[in-house]
Amino acid sequence: MSNFGHRFDDYSRAELESELDFVLGAAETVKRFVRNTTDPKAIDLLVEKEADERYGRGPESVRETILTSPVTPFETKQEILQRDADDLGTIRVPDRVEHNARTALQVGKPVVLYGPTGTGKTHFAKQLLAEACLDYELATATPTWTPGDITGNIQPELDDGDVEYRREAGCVSRGIQQADRYGEWGVLLDEITRADISQVFGPLYTAVEDDSQTIFVDGEGRDLQLTDDVNIVCTMNMSDRTVNELDDAITRRFAMIELRGYEEADRRKLYDDWLDAEPVFEGETTVGSIDPTPESGFTPGREQLIDLFETHHAGINEGATTDEDTPITEFGPMHYRDVIQFVGVACGDDGAYATRHARAVGEAFATYVTPRLLNTAALPQIERLADHYQTLDEEFPAFDLGPAVELVERQAETERRGIAGGVYE
Repeated sequence: MSNFGHRFDDYSRAELESELDFVLGAAETVKRFVRNTTDPKAIDLLVEKEADERYGRGPESVRETILTSPVTPFETKQEILQRDADDLGTIRVPDRVEHNARTALQVGKPVVLYGPTGTGKTHFAKQLLAEACLDYELATATPTWTPGDITGNIQPELDDGDVEYRREAGCVSRGIQQADRYGEWGVLLDEITRADISQVFGPLYTAVEDDSQTIFVDGEGRDLQLTDDVNIVCTMNMSDRTVNELDDAITRRFAMIELRGYEEADRRKLYDDWLDAEPVFEGETTVGSIDPTPESGFTPGREQLIDLFETHHAGINEGATTDEDTPITEFGPMHYRDVIQFVGVACGDDGAYATRHARAVGEAFATYVTPRLLNTAALPQIERLADHYQTLDEEFPAFDLGPAVELVERQAETERRGIAGGVYE
């Protein structure tokens, strides 16, 4: 009979190995072992053997016992909680941004990442929280958000004809609950400029200023206060406004970190990461070997595609492809990842553009990049975008950018008709 049948005193990993089959034989045995051991490596062994996955995920499960044990290492809890998370990859934002964001969280300040579209704010926020916290919750703001979406509210419910009231925690309050139970937790509030920040964030401002302030009483009657175990990161798209236009309350209480331009070397690292992930870009193709006719097809070369991205980026952000030497708008490099993924699938052996690779590039721009540029553009910008895409189409004959050119020209004509007809007056 196993010694575990008689005692459960502080067994180490080495002792556990000799009794592993017995311990893993039942959920109650695993939980009893976790409650009694003081060896973090012993718990690591149980996780390696997926003991936390064998017996469900309820509040009394093995998984919960491991997660709430003070002996379980931080990294082990991360592994359990983030086991099903997507691979977020290597952090590629400029060093200054990364260092300032990490430091602000260590200080205990909520962080706002702001900047134009396509600079990777949301992706970096996920990377930051996945690294600093056990796990995190993402909530995307909407125009209908109220303070209750942040801190919590009371919802009426009918129960056999009687009205009862249920307390429902908001995203930050849920983060507090998770941090109370497990430890360091993250809350990602994405695209907060969609909401009325000054109105929605009022209770949160108070909690940031005074960590003894109760921001919500949950359904179990517990007072929830914001502590340093809750890491809050917000993102906001600043393409059409500046920091000066924000509510002063947020700039005084949050660490405001701008994520804007990337140096060419940083952009190149991004492109290489994305291209490495797509088999269709494994080979190198020189410009001279590409037949520019879209019907014939070609193997898309990495360098040519990167040149296209860089020229497109310079044309949008610097006006380099138009007569005016001023930016058309601000536009980050993250949008080009969608182009690479689209082309990588479309140009595969079974892809929709397996024999029309050049066309795939133009369709990718027309599907992902160009509509985003047109989304908030006025007619003068649209006309410059038309010139921009015409220039690209001429400078890169290996790629058929016709779909993007046609999309911009149609939008310009629609805008002109609207102005002529008085629609926009």
